[in-house]
Amino acid sequence: MDIQSTVEGIESGDEQTLDYVLRTSSLACVVLRQETIFNINFTIINLLKEITTMRLIKLIIFLIVTVILISVGTHLFNNKQEFTPPSRHSKIPADSVKILPGNDLNPPLSESPEYYDPVPVTGLVNTAGGEDSAFVLPDGETLYFFFTPDVRIPVEEQIKDKVTGIYRSKKNSDSWEEPERIILQDPGKLAMDGCQYINGDEMYFCSAREGYTGLHWFKAEKIGDTWTNWLNVDEELKTEEHEVGELYISADGKRLYFHSTREGGEGMYDIWFSDKTGDEWGEPVNLEVVNTEGNEGWPCLSIDENELWFSKDYGIWRTKNVEGEWTEPERMFFPLAGEPSLDVHGNVYFTHHFFKNDTMLEADIYVAYRKTS
Repeated sequence: MDIQSTVEGIESGDEQTLDYVLRTSSLACVVLRQETIFNINFTIINLLKEITTMRLIKLIIFLIVTVILISVGTHLFNNKQEFTPPSRHSKIPADSVKILPGNDLNPPLSESPEYYDPVPVTGLVNTAGGEDSAFVLPDGETLYFFFTPDVRIPVEEQIKDKVTGIYRSKKNSDSWEEPERIILQDPGKLAMDGCQYINGDEMYFCSAREGYTGLHWFKAEKIGDTWTNWLNVDEELKTEEHEVGELYISADGKRLYFHSTREGGEGMYDIWFSDKTGDEWGEPVNLEVVNTEGNEGWPCLSIDENELWFSKDYGIWRTKNVEGEWTEPERMFFPLAGEPSLDVHGNVYFTHHFFKNDTMLEADIYVAYRKTS
């Protein structure tokens, strides 16, 4: 139907024309509505695409930042775990001179037919610095000791050099390897650790460290080949009440030997022992047979625990347990020998200090080998 016919039909009221116009108008509305809906949907889709794109960009940025943070955190964590102290050799003063047995003014000698004269341990343990407080494990294959690069430096200053502390060396054939520092403090915090006693995977050690005043006792556990999980054990040992100095604990953990200037002793340092009942260390008992008005200290048991070794008057002494009683002690090595430690073969590792005109020059770890029958 053309436009002219449609107009005339509308004017005359023709029913067929009016019906056509109504149907055509409805179709146009539908088409218009669908086109409008399509335009609206197209706009929404574009908007959603824009929003999705923005979200995707933000997500990618978030993931990149997260990866960077994780990488940085992992790096910092690894640095903390793999903290490497300076080389102990780098801290030894340039004017320090290594003293050898040939120019030792006071070499330690054996005073017992059971032992050869002491000699420096072979290998890489000893330096021109101070190696002290030897503790050898029963099998004789691992040696712990205390090191400080300059014995002339006051103790309160040694804590700042970052190398003074406990070291460990392992034996390779008949020679001791380059020692490694045993770290028993969090990175960045000061500590000076020493006087170590080790039984299996447990280490007791004394320490002057950040957050504490004076010297305190701590304990660490060995997991794999690493010492960790250190904690203060002053309460366990009754450090303040019993005035516990350097110590040695029997293999079964039931008897504690230590030196102390506590009241009731014979003189200066005395050796005391305390027995454990349950989880409690009992009242200390003075080991009178070995104590005098002088200094007796740094106790150590033989592996079979039938001998008690200790330091006294610049020498190393021994008492034997005969039918439950400690015998009168005898001097074994002298002079300038102290802080003994024994392996399963009865070999005695100890500290030898080098003096000249009453001035300490350095210290080394020596060993006296037991003669075989």
